[in-house]
Amino acid sequence: MFDLEKVTIRSRSVGSMDNNVYVITAKDTGAQVLIDAADDFPAIAGLLEEAAADAAVPAKVELIVTTHSHWDHVRALAEAVRATGARTAAGSEDIPDIEVPTDVPLDHGDVGRFDGFELEAIKLRGHTPGSVALLYRGPNGPAHLFTGDSLFPGGLGNTQQDPERFASLYEDTVERVFDYLPDDTVVHPGHGAGTTLGAERPHLQEWKERGW
Repeated sequence: MFDLEKVTIRSRSVGSMDNNVYVITAKDTGAQVLIDAADDFPAIAGLLEEAAADAAVPAKVELIVTTHSHWDHVRALAEAVRATGARTAAGSEDIPDIEVPTDVPLDHGDVGRFDGFELEAIKLRGHTPGSVALLYRGPNGPAHLFTGDSLFPGGLGNTQQDPERFASLYEDTVERVFDYLPDDTVVHPGHGAGTTLGAERPHLQEWKERGW
């Protein structure tokens, strides 16, 4: 759990694919954003309950963001929507592949304004056509970037050995993430452990040369 000045960030691993589910909670207002309702809604509900205790007032999930359309990231989405009544958001190109209706299409640079924090959408095309990362910048301390399956410790997301898809993801990640954000930015991926941009930056050329 990251206990920041204005928000908390909590996560839980769910399902057979070790998917990370994240919830951002505004301490003063209780506004919440849930990122990737991947699987096991009872576990997600427990995560939301824990996060609600971080707020000074009753918490409410305002938006559920799906970072990309792959099946393992949406298995609990319908149940999460029914339970919370929250709106849904996803990258515009991925919306046709998500069975649950999407209320908010996300394009590169879109900013979601919630009561207590903002999230910026960064489109990282390649793992899927509409994959999005979500950027939180607090008033102090490092930024936090939720990258879905586009950026992990040690490399980029799977592009099925397609040179064009890899080139697209690499270019977007370099220009829109590494050239845009400082080394202390914390990376929260869709599976497994997190990292920082500083830890990964020295390996960019290596990733480009190997093609994955």
